[in-house]
Amino acid sequence: MKKYKNLYPCLGHSFKEETLLKKALTLGFGDHFSGYERLEFLGDRVLGVIVAQMLYHTFPDEPEGDLARRFSDLTRAETLAVIAKNLNFDEYLISATPSNKPDLTKAVLSDVCESVIAALFLDGGFETAQQFVVRYWTDPMNQFTAPPVDSKTKLQEWAQARGLPLPVYAQIDRSGPDHNPVFTMQVIVQGYDPECASGGSKREASQEAAKKLLQRLENHE
Repeated sequence: MKKYKNLYPCLGHSFKEETLLKKALTLGFGDHFSGYERLEFLGDRVLGVIVAQMLYHTFPDEPEGDLARRFSDLTRAETLAVIAKNLNFDEYLISATPSNKPDLTKAVLSDVCESVIAALFLDGGFETAQQFVVRYWTDPMNQFTAPPVDSKTKLQEWAQARGLPLPVYAQIDRSGPDHNPVFTMQVIVQGYDPECASGGSKREASQEAAKKLLQRLENHE
């Protein structure tokens, strides 16, 4: 087992209560007091406040809608999972139940990233958490000169441009254990065959389904 102190340099903080960091990197498999779930809840809110503040000051001329699109991109599971992987959080991930080996999905890595932010907040205060987020979210924030447009938004705009009703999404399956679910979502645009996709969250699956359908629709125009 690697020592948690090895993470201190990339976190920019030396923990006074290292058990917080350990819990942030522990899968509870439904045991909310042994694993990271409660910390993830807090970390999601702390991250949201910091990212919203960053966007508010960085893009002073943009309207709320554009800021919201940037916010969604910076706080989505895919972005958090990349940051968690780059910081090697997966190498420190353990299970509260030794017989269960953690599945390193994007959803898990995203949750761990949020729980680590919560641990930083609880151990070092808001400024400590803020310094961490600013350090690793500034480059992704500046990646797009214009607000990013996700696949669901693009598909909605495609349908509206042709006078069609908004796309309709529906969950058609859910499988896997509670700690590592797989959702299958379907999207339908009136007059066209539906498309399905799976992912570790409804949002991820919906975005992938929208992407696949949009690609098919544009290829046949």
